[in-house]
Amino acid sequence: MVRIAVDAMGGDNAPREVVHGAVLAARELGDVQIQLIGAPDAINAELKRYPTEGLDIIIVPASEVVGMDENPPRAVAKKKDSSIVIATRQAAEGKADAVVTAGSTGAAVAASRFYLGRIEGVERAPIAAMMPTCIEHPCVMLDAGAYHDANAQHLAQFAVMGSILAAGLFKLDAPRVGILNIGTEEAKGTDMVREAYKLISANKTINFIGFVEGRDYPLGKVDVVVTDGFSGNVSLKTAEGIAKMISIMIKQEMYSSLRTKIGGALFAPAFDGLRRRTDYNEFGGALLIGLKSVFVKAHGGSRHTAIKNAVRTARDMVNAKIVKQIEWTLSAPATTGSLK
Repeated sequence: MVRIAVDAMGGDNAPREVVHGAVLAARELGDVQIQLIGAPDAINAELKRYPTEGLDIIIVPASEVVGMDENPPRAVAKKKDSSIVIATRQAAEGKADAVVTAGSTGAAVAASRFYLGRIEGVERAPIAAMMPTCIEHPCVMLDAGAYHDANAQHLAQFAVMGSILAAGLFKLDAPRVGILNIGTEEAKGTDMVREAYKLISANKTINFIGFVEGRDYPLGKVDVVVTDGFSGNVSLKTAEGIAKMISIMIKQEMYSSLRTKIGGALFAPAFDGLRRRTDYNEFGGALLIGLKSVFVKAHGGSRHTAIKNAVRTARDMVNAKIVKQIEWTLSAPATTGSLK
C-alpha cells in the first residue's frame, strides 16, 4: 500500500476538486492510502458527496493554508500548521511515501527544502515537467522553474535524475538525454551548456544525444531535456500557450461554417484525443526531483482529473523506486564520475 499525503487545501479549486480527485484515485487505483491534509470540517463536507465505503482515506488535520499571494519561504516558516507543511512533514517523518499538492509552487519548493531536504549528493532539486510529444510518452524537461540559474554540474545531475525518472515511469531501457540549446552543433551555446556537454558525455551511464533545440522534443527526438530553470519555465509556458492556441483555433475553424461543423462532428473523437495528449490534467503535474521523498506539484488550476492523475503518478514513482535509484546513483562515485 502506497501512502500519499494530499494537500487538500492547496490550489484554486480546493478543497472540492482536490477531495473529488483523491476519492477517484482511491477508488480506481486500489493500492493507495490517501491522507487528506487540511481542515477536517471542510474535507468531511466534501467527502459526503461521494461513496467512500471501503476506500482507504484518512484525514490529517491542518489549521492553516499558505495562500498563492504570500511570500513562500516566509509563509512556510511562519505557518507550521499549514496543509502544505503538514503534508510534507508526513513524508519527512515516514508517515507517507509521497506528497501531492496543487498549491503554490514556491510554497511547495520551500516546504520540501525545509522539511524533506535533498538526497545526499544532489546539489539542486529541480522541477521535472512532462512535455507533450507526438510519440507514446511525454518528454521529461528539467529544470522547469525551481531555480533561475544553473551551472554545468547542476545540468549534469539533472541528466542523471531525468534519465532515471524517464526509465522508471515510461519503462525505457536507455532514455535519450539532450541539453536544450540554440543549435545542435557542439560549438553553439553558452560556456555553461558547452561545459555541461562535456560532463554528460563523460558519464557512460547516460544515453546522451547532445544538444537539442526547442522544436526537437515535441517531435519525440529526445526523452529527457535538461536546462536551467529560467529557460525551462519559458519553454514550458510557451508550450502551454501553443497547446491552448491550437485548441482554440480548431474550435474556431470547426464552427466557422455548416460544412466545417459537419466535418468537425466526424473528427470529434480525434480532436478529443489531441486535447487529452496536450492537457496537463492527463498527467497530473510536475515533479520535484532529488528530494528524500516523491513530491508531485499539480497545476494550481487542477480539477479532479488532474488530482487523480497526480496521485497515480506519485504511486508509480514510489513503485518504481525513483528516489532510491537517484540515491544509489549519485552516491556511487564509480558511476557518477565528477557529478558529486
